[in-house]
Amino acid sequence: MADNITRSLHTLTVDLVYHILDKLDRLTILLSLRNVCTSLNTIIDTYHPYKTFNELMLTWESIPAQNIQQLANAFHNNTTLTMLNLYSNEIDEEGAQYLAQALQNNTTLTTLELRYNKIGIKGAQYMAQALQNNTTLTTLNLAFNGIHDEGIQHLAQALQNNRTLTKLILQYNEIHDEGAQYLAQALQNNTTLTTLDLSYNKIGVEGTQYIARTLQNNTALTTLNLWFNEIGNEGTQYLTQALQNNMTLTTLDLGGNDIDFNGIQYLTQTLQNNKTLSSLTLGSSNIGTSGAQYLAEALQNTTTLTELNLHYNKIGDEGLEYLARAFQNNTTLTTLNLALNEISARGAQHLSQALQNNTTLITLDLSRNQILTEGAQYLAQALQNNNTLKILRLELGHIGSKGTQYLAQVLQHNNTLTTLDLAHNLIDDEGSQYVAKALEYNTTLTELDVGGNEISADGAEYLARALQKNTTLITLKIDGNRISVEEAKHLFHERYHFDYQMAYPR
Repeated sequence: MADNITRSLHTLTVDLVYHILDKLDRLTILLSLRNVCTSLNTIIDTYHPYKTFNELMLTWESIPAQNIQQLANAFHNNTTLTMLNLYSNEIDEEGAQYLAQALQNNTTLTTLELRYNKIGIKGAQYMAQALQNNTTLTTLNLAFNGIHDEGIQHLAQALQNNRTLTKLILQYNEIHDEGAQYLAQALQNNTTLTTLDLSYNKIGVEGTQYIARTLQNNTALTTLNLWFNEIGNEGTQYLTQALQNNMTLTTLDLGGNDIDFNGIQYLTQTLQNNKTLSSLTLGSSNIGTSGAQYLAEALQNTTTLTELNLHYNKIGDEGLEYLARAFQNNTTLTTLNLALNEISARGAQHLSQALQNNTTLITLDLSRNQILTEGAQYLAQALQNNNTLKILRLELGHIGSKGTQYLAQVLQHNNTLTTLDLAHNLIDDEGSQYVAKALEYNTTLTELDVGGNEISADGAEYLARALQKNTTLITLKIDGNRISVEEAKHLFHERYHFDYQMAYPR
């Protein structure tokens, strides 16, 4: 029977085969028709929808485990797909073996996403064997796969020889100091890996020391993510010593590592001397007021740092005062995250004074602080004179409708702000009316979030009417207010024809 079907394909015209293919989805073509016979392959390879079949996403158990082998077989000779996303499909070591075998022959795939699977130690070994021979894969995501130190050892051995992989994600894999040592040894010789994500593992001081030694000699790595490990102040000291000499690392994430003002003191010395680090994340640490003071000293002198993430650090108003003084003179920082830092209206006042003079900051996140009405007034005063800030986030700032009024008055004339987040700020219909009036005149705002407030259908209508005059706003988030999805849809879509965004509840 199969022979008869195969022979009949030779009698069909190309156009007729195309017509048949039009009735099938591209995945079916890949799994069921490709490689049936040479003649059909030739036709499929010229079929335009298949030629443009570059990305395949099969996530959340959308492909049964028994079909992984079929998918892997299809990849052996596939020449169109460059990205394969198999996120959360319960792929075990056997499935990993099939995929690894395909990678040894495939010459087009550049990105493989295997996050949230179950490949384990043995699966990591199979992947490592593939990396020894594969010459096209540049991004490999193996997060949440139970790889452990033994699996990391296999991958590290592959990295010593692989010359194409540039991004490796290994978060949540129970990696300890031993695994960090394996990776550090591999990075002594690897010259292509630029991004390494080791977040949410259990790397301690010893493991950090191994990584730090490597950073002194490695000239390829530009991004290192160590978020939520067990580094502490001592591990931070090792890293900062390495950064004194490292000339390639641009992005470093040390958040969630129990670093206090002592660790920040080490970093401060490095920031003053290092000439390449541009992005530093220290969120969810224990910096406090003293740590903020040390960072402020560094910000006075650094000439390369452009992004600084300090969210959830108990910096407070006093700590922010130190930072604000530094911002008045700093000419490089463009992004600053100060969310959840026990900042009140007084802290907002310090920041407002700095923003009057700062000419480089583009993004400012003050979410989840007690900014209040008074603090919103200070920030509004800053926006009257500041000509660089484009993104301002004040979610859960408790500014109320009166604070919204201060900001709205400025928005009528401000011509730089493009994104404003006022979600969860106790804004009622009166506050919505202030925002609406601002939208009638504002010509730069493209994204506005007023979700999670107390806006009713009446307040929403103020906004909808204003959008008849406004020609720049693209995204309006209004979820979580006193207006239902059905009411919002009717109001914005049907009555006023605005394509608002009703986001998921927060």
